Amino acid sequence: MLRGLIAILILANLFALGAIRGLFGPLPASGTLDRKQLSRQIHPEGLIVRAIKPSESADVPIVGGPVADPAIQSTTLTQ
Repeated sequence: MLRGLIAILILANLFALGAIRGLFGPLPASGTLDRKQLSRQIHPEGLIVRAIKPSESADVPIVGGPVADPAIQSTTLTQ
């Protein structure tokens, strides 16, 4: 029983090593896919990344800002 388990683990490790080394084809992160996607972009030089100031964006809530008081009336309990 234990010999069979060890044999299965060794075969699984060999399979993983072959997959990492590219035995079954190129890896998805090998870099060829990125070049294809860049060539399909229409005008990549027109993309501009800039920081948005909180005063410019009205639709985006500010996380961590002051919290408004809840509209709940409460009284203290006395005995």
